[in-house]
Amino acid sequence: MNRRKGILLVITGGVFWGIGGTVAKKLFQQYQIDVDWLVTIRLLIAGILLLTVQFFGKDRSQILRVWKNGRTAIQLIIFGVLGMLAVQYTYMASIEHGNAAVATLLQYLAPVMIIVYLILRKQTAITRRDFFTVSLALVGCFFLLTNGSISQLSVPTIAIAWGVLSGVALAFYTLFAVPLLKQFDSLVIVGWAMIIGGFVLSFIHPPWQMDYKSLTIEAFLYLVFIIIFGTMLAFWFYIKSLQSLPPKESSLLGSVEPLAAVLTTVFWLKEPFGFFQWVGTACIIGMILLLALNKESTSNTSHPSKNKEPMKVS
Repeated sequence: MNRRKGILLVITGGVFWGIGGTVAKKLFQQYQIDVDWLVTIRLLIAGILLLTVQFFGKDRSQILRVWKNGRTAIQLIIFGVLGMLAVQYTYMASIEHGNAAVATLLQYLAPVMIIVYLILRKQTAITRRDFFTVSLALVGCFFLLTNGSISQLSVPTIAIAWGVLSGVALAFYTLFAVPLLKQFDSLVIVGWAMIIGGFVLSFIHPPWQMDYKSLTIEAFLYLVFIIIFGTMLAFWFYIKSLQSLPPKESSLLGSVEPLAAVLTTVFWLKEPFGFFQWVGTACIIGMILLLALNKESTSNTSHPSKNKEPMKVS
């Protein structure tokens, strides 16, 4: 029963994350919601909720303890701004200018970027598996972004740029988080990072500067889904799943996130998706599964939610 519960939790969390991006695109399209405002409100509320979960959890003392060491506090601030905020903003900007499917798949290239980074830094030697993984990701990107045509892109250039930057930001997020996660629970680190990121972005777009009267009940429900289900509950469910599932299995099941983003983008928002884009999607999802199946790669180069202390951010 515990195993079944864990499987249900991780799949539900992944689906929530994937759908959350598509719902954000709906807000951008139908209600012209400003991306700065959405990221600000999402980070602030979700961060407070995650710290609330920690407060009623096993070790509430960590919530304040993380600030008692100067070096740790500086690391957390850097992580909140250059990690959490950068990932969230670039991801949402890519969705705004393109769609959730492409944005999510481009963000999932972060593990490949980390592999390349470690090889260039000569911290690891390239293996056949690494070569195949990088090749699979490149082929997948080509088909995803061109739909098989070398003369034109199937996705706006600015959406691709934001998506690639999202992958870069996620790679930094993953590597920089390691020392913090060795000392504190991921709920504490992610919760504070979200609050820090939201606070910084508030100087650009304060959360109260919004014409709330122009929003319909439907729009408010979409906001609730993005913040509660697509962020807070999705992250929490993933963590809870690790109580009954090994990280490797949770990583594999968590791959439903990009699939959920693609399916909801195509069938709910009616976004066009060509045959070769489906081929590209299959290549990138295959790359994700290949990394998750490789125990060494999973522990060193995967999406932050696949580390010893999971940290989903999408």
